Amino acid sequence: MHTKFYGDHTNNIKTIEPEFVKKLNNRYDVIVIGAGAAGLMAAIYAGQRGKRTLIIEHTNKIGEKIRISGGGRCNFTNLHTSSSNFICQNPHFVKSALAGYTQYDFINLVKSYNIAYHEKTLGQLFCDGSSKQIIEMLLDLCKKYQVEIKLTCNINDVFKSDYFTIDSNHGVFISNALIIATGGLSIPKIGASDFGYRIAEKFGLKIIPRKPALVPLVVAEKQRELFIKLSGISNYSIVTYKHTSFTENILFTHKGLSGPAILQISSYLNQLADEEISINLLPNFDLEQALVKDKNNKQTLANYLKNHLTNRLVDSLALSNTNFNKTITNLKKEQLLLIAKSLHNFQVLISESEGYQKAEVTSGGVDTNELSSKTMESIKIPNLFFIGEVVDVTGWLGGYNFQWAWSSGFAAGNNVTN
Repeated sequence: MHTKFYGDHTNNIKTIEPEFVKKLNNRYDVIVIGAGAAGLMAAIYAGQRGKRTLIIEHTNKIGEKIRISGGGRCNFTNLHTSSSNFICQNPHFVKSALAGYTQYDFINLVKSYNIAYHEKTLGQLFCDGSSKQIIEMLLDLCKKYQVEIKLTCNINDVFKSDYFTIDSNHGVFISNALIIATGGLSIPKIGASDFGYRIAEKFGLKIIPRKPALVPLVVAEKQRELFIKLSGISNYSIVTYKHTSFTENILFTHKGLSGPAILQISSYLNQLADEEISINLLPNFDLEQALVKDKNNKQTLANYLKNHLTNRLVDSLALSNTNFNKTITNLKKEQLLLIAKSLHNFQVLISESEGYQKAEVTSGGVDTNELSSKTMESIKIPNLFFIGEVVDVTGWLGGYNFQWAWSSGFAAGNNVTN
C-alpha cells in the first residue's frame, strides 16, 4: 500500500467544513482496510448488522492468501483449534474471540455453501476443489449484506476526530468505525505491507517486534556443506527448541531446513540467528537400545541404519563418519552409543531464516494489551479495531491462522457499535 503520513494529523479532520462532510456520499458506518480473510469476515458481519460497510484494498485482488494457501485448496481451519495453538505475549488474549466464533462455526458456513472438504492430517481441513470456492463464498456474503469493495485504492493518510477520514486516490471517505485488516509482512509479492503497523503507531499503540514466522531456516556456514548433500531428503522427525517440540516431516534444503516441523519450530526461535535446534531423526525407534541388543550384528552400521532411514540420508551422513562403513560387531559400544545419540539428538545451528519472502505469517504486531480481547477494539482510540495477522497473534501451521482471521474478524464486525 503506497501510503504517506505527514506527522500527527489526529485532529486535522476538523479543518474540513461540516457542510462539506454532510454532503459527502462517501460516508460509511464502517470502513475495513484490507480485503483478506479477516477483513472480509469483519465486513460481512458488520454488514449483516445493517452497517453501511466499505472494504478498501490497495491491490487489484481479493483474498490472495486464501487463494494461494494449501496448494490452491485452502487449509481453511483446524478441527483441533484452541488457545494453545497460538503464540502471543498474552496467551489468554485469543480465548474470547476463538470462543465467540469457533472452527465449527466456519465449518458450518462452508457446509451451507455445499463446499466439499476433507481432513488431511492433524485436523487440517482443505477444500476438495479450489480455494476460490472460499473466496466466492465470502464475496457472495459481502454482496448479500451490501458491502462495497474498492480495489486499487491507495491510502494517503488517515485522520481522526469524532469520526475517521481516509484520504485516498479514490477520494475522501468518512467512517464512524475503522477496522485495520491489512495483514503482516509475509509474502510481499502478493502485496504485503507495513501499513497496519504504521496506523497503529500513528495512534499511539505499541508494536511487539516483528519477525518472519512459519518460515524455512538457514543453517550456519560450518554445516552448509552437509546440508547441500542432504538437499531434497524428507524425514519424519521430532524437532525441539528449548522446551517446545513438533513431530512431523522435515525437509533438508541446500540452505538448511524446511518442512512442517521446521516451519512450526521457526515461530518459537527468539532471534532466528545463532539459535540451536535439536532433531530426533528416529522418533519411533530407540537406536541406542537396538544397537546394544544387536552388538554382534555383522552388518555395516550404514546397512543396518538403512532399515530405518532413507538410503541417501545414511550415505550422506556416512561421508562425514567412517564408522558408518564398519560392521557393528567391530565397533566399540561407546562408538555405537555416540552415533545413536547423534541421530536422536542431531544438533543444528541456525544462522537466519529465509525471510518474509518465504514466511507464511508475521510474528509480533499490534500489542494485544492495546486491544479488547472481546471486540478487537483499541482501548485508547474508540472505534478503531485491529484484526488478523497485524495483531501479535501467530497460529501454528495447519489452518490456525485462518481461524484467527475468521474469529477476530467476526469479533470486530459483530461488535462495531456506532
